[in-house]
Amino acid sequence: MKTLDQIAAELHCYDPQALSADDVLRFLAKLVFSVQDASDVPLFEALGRVLAADVISPFDVPPHDNSAMDGYAFDGQQLADTPVTLKVVGTAFAGKAWQGAVKTGECVKIMTGAIMPAGLDTVVPQEIVTVSGQNIIIAPKLLKPGDNRRHRGEDLMQGKPALLKGELLAPARLGLAASLGLKTVPCYRQLKVAYFSTGDEILSLGEPPREGAVYDSNRYTVFGLLSRMGCKVIDIGVVRDDPALLEAAFISAAQTADAIITSGGVSVGEADHTKAMMKKLGDVAFWRIAMRPGRPMAVGRIKKSASMPVLSSKLAASPINTGASSYENKSDEPSNPGGCILFGLPGNPVAVMVTFLAFVRPALLQMMGATVVTQPMLKACSQEAMRKKPGRTEYQRGWVSAAADGRLQVKTTGNQGSGVLSSMAQANGLIVLHHAQGNVAAGDAVDVLMFDGVI
Repeated sequence: MKTLDQIAAELHCYDPQALSADDVLRFLAKLVFSVQDASDVPLFEALGRVLAADVISPFDVPPHDNSAMDGYAFDGQQLADTPVTLKVVGTAFAGKAWQGAVKTGECVKIMTGAIMPAGLDTVVPQEIVTVSGQNIIIAPKLLKPGDNRRHRGEDLMQGKPALLKGELLAPARLGLAASLGLKTVPCYRQLKVAYFSTGDEILSLGEPPREGAVYDSNRYTVFGLLSRMGCKVIDIGVVRDDPALLEAAFISAAQTADAIITSGGVSVGEADHTKAMMKKLGDVAFWRIAMRPGRPMAVGRIKKSASMPVLSSKLAASPINTGASSYENKSDEPSNPGGCILFGLPGNPVAVMVTFLAFVRPALLQMMGATVVTQPMLKACSQEAMRKKPGRTEYQRGWVSAAADGRLQVKTTGNQGSGVLSSMAQANGLIVLHHAQGNVAAGDAVDVLMFDGVI
C-alpha cells in the first residue's frame, strides 16, 4: 500500500498548493481501492449496483426469427418490378408457431413478435398493402427481401456476454437481464460512506436560529448525491469543533465505512480542530486546487482502530448523531486496505457539490468497481461572455436548453458565488472552463457536465 507521498511522487510537478483538476483525478485513481465482496442480488434491488462478473446469455435473443411488425410474411424472392399478388393462407400470432406450409404465391398474416413460418423471410407492413378478398397486392419498390424480419440472436447470442463486469445497472440493463430470465445478477456489495458536517456555526434542522449560525444544507445534498449513486449512507450529523467529538466521529466512521466525507475545516492555513484530527488519525494531504469554486480539499486515509473508543458522558450527550440514521451494523464490516478513504470537502454549499461531482463521485465509482467513472460532457453554445483566467478550472452553474435551430445553448444561473445555493438549484449542469482556457465570448462552444441522474 503506497503512502500519499509515494503517490504524489508519481505525479509530474505535484504541488499541493496549486494542484490542477486533472492531477487531482490522477491522484485519487491511485489512492482508492475497489471493493471485492460480491453476491447475487435480486433484480428489483439491483438498480445502481455494479456488476461483479459478466452476465452470459443462456440462449439466443430473440430465440427465433420473428416479425418486426404487424403485416404479411412471405418469400422475398417473389418481389419484382411489377405488383405482386399473394394469397393469405393463415395467421401467425405471437407466442405460438404457425404450423402450416406456404407455397409460392402465398403469404401468412403475421403479428409483431410472431415466429417467422418456415421458408419465409420478409414482412410487408399491413399499412402499405392493398387487400382484395383473400389476397394482398404489394406495389413494386416498397421493400426488399429480408425487410422487417428480426433474426435469431441479433440482440444477444447464446454463450456470449450480455452485460459486462463493472457496468452500472441502469434501468435498461435491468430489463436486459430480465429478458434472459434472470432473477438475480452478481453485484459488488454497496459502498458504505459516512458523512458529517463540522463547525460550531452549523445548525441542525429543528434547532432554533441564532446569530452567526447557518442551517446545515451540505448534509442533505451529500446524502442525495450518495443515495443517487446507490451507496449506503451513514449519517453522523453535525460534529462540533471539539477534539474529543471529532476523534470519536472519525474513529467510529472508519470502523464501519469504506469512505468518509466531511464538509468544512480544511482551508489551508486555517487553525481548525478538524485538520488536526485528520493528521492525528491518518495519512492525509491538504490541497489548494487550481479551481473555482472549491479550492481547499483534504484527501487520504483514516486508520482503522482496533476497538471503538469509550464515549464519555460529554460525548454521549453531544449532538454527534443528529441524523435520521445511526451507525451501521458491523456484520458486513468493510476491510479497507490501509484505512478508510477520506474526502475533506470545503464548507461552502456550492463548493461541496462541485468538488463532489468533479472528484469524489469518480473516485467512489472506482471504489464501487465501475469500469466507467467519468461522465461525458456535452458541447453547448454559450449565450453570454464569461471572464476566465488560464491556470485554473472553473465550474459555472448553467442552464442548458435547445436553441431555435436545435443546437444546445447554455447560460449561467446568475450569481456564481460559492455560497449561493440557489444558483445550483436553478442549474441543470456545470459549465466546465478548463485549466488552460481563457475568456469565453458569446457564441463560443463550451463543455457542460450535466446533472440529470446525478443531482
